[in-house]
Amino acid sequence: QLQLVDAGGDLVQPGGSLRLSCTASGDNMRCYAVGWFRQAPGKEREGVACISHGDETTYYADSVKGRFTISRDNANNRVYLQMSKLSPEDTAVYYCAAARFMSVLRDAIRGTPSNLDAWGQGTLVNVSS
Repeated sequence: QLQLVDAGGDLVQPGGSLRLSCTASGDNMRCYAVGWFRQAPGKEREGVACISHGDETTYYADSVKGRFTISRDNANNRVYLQMSKLSPEDTAVYYCAAARFMSVLRDAIRGTPSNLDAWGQGTLVNVSS
């Protein structure tokens, strides 16, 4: 069974950058599409980005397009979220998640309730001066 561990959250100043990582164990990450979600205090969880297995197609929420980049390193069972031009509105707990099918994960990023195969425990990103 796939297990995910998020890491990399930190306190960062507005305009700064940060890279999150999601490390998989228990199964081959190559078989899964992987994405990132976030939940800010008092708000509902929202989708951020996802990347397919195979051709590594990516999809981004409009709120992060052009600022965030998702990538994967299958050899090391990791997925990264490189975040730049951070603003206080990006403050949230960030979670990675995986699904066998990119279509399912992309729908979840867009807000469609979906059953995903695995979730990380979350890592806190705090953008503040």
